[in-house]
Amino acid sequence: MSTGCEEVRQKINRILPQVTKPGRYLGGEWNVIRKDWGKARVRIAFAFPDVYEIGMSNLALRILYGLVNSYDEFLCERVFSPWPDMEEKMKEQGIPLYSLESFHPLQDFDVVAFTLQYELSYTNILNILKLSGIPLRARDREAAALQGKEYPLILAGGPCAYNPEPLAPFLDCVLLGEGEEQFPAMLRVIQKGKEAGKTKKEILLDLSKLRGVYIPQFYDVEYQPDGTVKQVISKEEVPRLITKAVVQDFSSAYFPEKVIVPYMETVHDRVMLEVMRGCTRGCRFCQAGMLYRPLRERSPEVLLEQAEKAINATGYEEISLVSLSTSDYTCLNGVLEELMAKMQERGVSVSLPSLRLDSFDVNIAEQVQKVKKSGLTFAPEAGTQRLRDVINKGVTDEDLLRTVQAAFKAVWSSIKLYYMIGLPTETFEDLDGIAKQAHQVLEEAKKVGRRGAKVTVSASSFVPKAFTPLQWMPQDSMEVLRAKQEYLKKKLKDKHIKFIYHDVNASFLEAVLARGDRKMADLLEWVVEAGCKFDSWSEHFRFDIWQQGFVQTGLDPHFYANRQYALDEILPWDHLSPGVSKEFLLQEYKKALNCSVTPDCRRKCARCGVCPEVAKPVKFTEFAPKS
Repeated sequence: MSTGCEEVRQKINRILPQVTKPGRYLGGEWNVIRKDWGKARVRIAFAFPDVYEIGMSNLALRILYGLVNSYDEFLCERVFSPWPDMEEKMKEQGIPLYSLESFHPLQDFDVVAFTLQYELSYTNILNILKLSGIPLRARDREAAALQGKEYPLILAGGPCAYNPEPLAPFLDCVLLGEGEEQFPAMLRVIQKGKEAGKTKKEILLDLSKLRGVYIPQFYDVEYQPDGTVKQVISKEEVPRLITKAVVQDFSSAYFPEKVIVPYMETVHDRVMLEVMRGCTRGCRFCQAGMLYRPLRERSPEVLLEQAEKAINATGYEEISLVSLSTSDYTCLNGVLEELMAKMQERGVSVSLPSLRLDSFDVNIAEQVQKVKKSGLTFAPEAGTQRLRDVINKGVTDEDLLRTVQAAFKAVWSSIKLYYMIGLPTETFEDLDGIAKQAHQVLEEAKKVGRRGAKVTVSASSFVPKAFTPLQWMPQDSMEVLRAKQEYLKKKLKDKHIKFIYHDVNASFLEAVLARGDRKMADLLEWVVEAGCKFDSWSEHFRFDIWQQGFVQTGLDPHFYANRQYALDEILPWDHLSPGVSKEFLLQEYKKALNCSVTPDCRRKCARCGVCPEVAKPVKFTEFAPKS
């Protein structure tokens, strides 16, 4: 560790007793990877724009941290957003934001790579750059380079990278899609460019030749007088359409044998095993279901091996089988049987966080309750069949009642139901349906003698997202959303029903950013200067500052959140692609308005455009548990 880094570490140690949760800032956890700074050819700071306990629960961070460090020539260290009390102390002491592994300031790295998990983290991204002394705008970093001052390349990936336009002026490079294969390829290009003495622009041009790599500064956006996009013009010899990178063979994709075990509680203190990637259901509101196509399963043999190694290396007492819809995993029964046989005697539980009503198996659920008891969560999403057909949810009232009846007959006494309000074409009759379902669930509990049963109804607000069939649809106004929340409050008044709902202001801002364009950059910079950060945390969310920002920058937020987009207009993200064609999305949009259902693509191909053009067709494996 250099003298400068040692000085930073000593300063940090002095202020830690004065801040909440000092474990966030110490590093040195079990299985942490420390590499020789001097031997690394490319040094990467993986920046998660939220607090430590959120970031350390992120599967992408776990994978990419291990992946990058598996290469001798690369070094990857972690950085998280400091909580406001820590930020204040760091500013007082003149401490720059630093990595947890070596206490190097972020300016010392070759690459700072952000993961864009949710729109309300955008202010934290800019704040991380500010705390690091790195100029926010790519053009300002370029200007500094001409004066002999080099700053790290600022990269971004993750689900929000599919519409990175609000952040485009701040980013050097964006990766669309999956990073297990493409991120090391990008680092190799950076390494070669660095060793050849290439300029940053030359390195970025080389990067643009890789699949899924988008260089915002090589594209200019022109606007119509009404504020919509007129055209996106490429300034260099770069692709007109950037299509995502995809891991073809998911079973052989990198997965860390050892993950870092924090010394403090995190959101997900467990081993997370990704059983499959993608989804075949085609819910029209779901961005992830479109972005991660096609569905690829991980083989049972690989999963069982990963589970054994992960438990041995971490000592965790829970394994979570994760995916967009874990109960759809072809080999779930066999894998669970094997896992429970191996892990139960060791006191290790298995959890299934993503269960669908129409594929729920009470026997499977009972199996995973043998070690650790938990509640059940299901997502009907809408209260009537008509509205569920609009969003292509593919579940019925009968599915719900049959499932909860089986659950109550077994060991459960609490059920959580997820809904969205403000879905396109929603009426108050649809809201009545939510209340009706909640009361019906309670009645099913009483029928089997569980009179103390509890039902939690969680209602989020619909947010139109890029690359979904509902991307053209407006979000309900804030007034309408609040009225719907109040209506449901009255309908759900029952001591056995708990009703929780999302902040309408936050949902509105999420919609503004989700459908935003490059004009948002001025807004983001203004609100960050005014003190906005941690917008996803209710205690720090300052909607009043955002409202001032809209006025100061001349942006109409309703233009983005509450407008019906024309079907023939150029969308801010049309030069990017997850492989799903715009024609397919338009077809699904029209089917939504007609309440027409599209079958699960395992039963009938909907010709979305992903298979086989972007990736191999969906394949399934058979697995019989050992006798």
